[in-house]
Formats: sequence, structure tokens, C-alpha cells
Amino acid sequence: MDKQQLRQQIRAKLYNMSPQQILDKSQMACKKLIESEEFQNANIIMAFLSLPKETDTTPFILYSWQHAKTIAVPKVSWQQRHMIPVEINSLETGLATEAGGLRNPVTGVPVPMNDIDLVITPGLAFDDKGNRLGRGGSYYDRFFQNKNLRAVRCGFAFSEQVVEKVPTFEHDQPVDMIVTDKEVLRFNED
Repeated sequence: MDKQQLRQQIRAKLYNMSPQQILDKSQMACKKLIESEEFQNANIIMAFLSLPKETDTTPFILYSWQHAKTIAVPKVSWQQRHMIPVEINSLETGLATEAGGLRNPVTGVPVPMNDIDLVITPGLAFDDKGNRLGRGGSYYDRFFQNKNLRAVRCGFAFSEQVVEKVPTFEHDQPVDMIVTDKEVLRFNED
């Protein structure tokens, strides 16, 4: 199965999930993430602002603020095809909704790459080796190639998005761990 076929298959699964299933599974995934050692040890976390059919990051973002953790999110530059992490302090203000429903910060203080402890990463599919299938723009692949980024890379998804094998190319960047509503998978452990 190629990347495009896998994207279509996973999008169909996500589309068929009810709002209640998304809510329940998101809450379970957030609980597993919050309980993880990687999250507990992180001071600065780069999260993503969920699209409607993605695992909702709101619960762990709110928890992070309540526990004095800094939250950064990607500020996407469509023209330059890259993203920079910027600190946010609200899920209500300072965000613009762009094409496809993506919420992008309008303002925000850039966070140095080497200060980030944990990057919570979206994806359409992940496999049990840490390979990730995104939406096709390679934004996270380019972001992960930055030599100053030493953070743990954590895929965040529903259990239905973990597949047997994600097709990869040379430029594809894997994650170090995956958190779903059912499990926490870790890779590359010493």
C-alpha cells in the first residue's frame, strides 16, 4: 500500500468516528500522555492544535498550564513551507483559523528549538517502529531535521491510526514514542 492509499484508508476510519468516540478516546490518550515519564519530566512542550477529526490535545494543554508547563505550538509559514514553535497562553485568542480548519497562532514569542523537551506530533498513521505518515506537506519532517532540536518526539493518535507498516522515504523522520487511547509505545530505547 502506498502513502496515498494509506492516507485515504485512515481518513475514512477517522471520518466514521462519532464526536463522542473522538471525545472519549482523546481523553484516554491525554490521560496516558500526562502519566508518561516523558511528559512529567518536560517543562516546555510543543503541542499541535487539533483538527476536528484528530486526537484532541485540549485536555493535556490545559493540564500543562495548570502545572506551570510552557506550551508552544507550530506557527506555519505556508509560503516558506516551514513552521516555528511559538508560545501560546490561550486556546481562545491569538489564533487564526486557516485553510482546512488549521488554527495558526497570529502572534506569540518564538521558543528556541533547544529549549523544547517534548514535541507532541500529529499524524494520519504510525507504525510500531515509530514511522509516521503525515498529511503530505513534510512540515514535521523538516522540523525534526533541525540539529538544535533534542526533544523527545511523541506521536499522538487514536489506536485505529497505528498500522502494521507505514511506507517511508529517505527524508521521513520517525518519532521516539507513540501515545494512543490504548497504549504507549517507545522506540530507540538504550
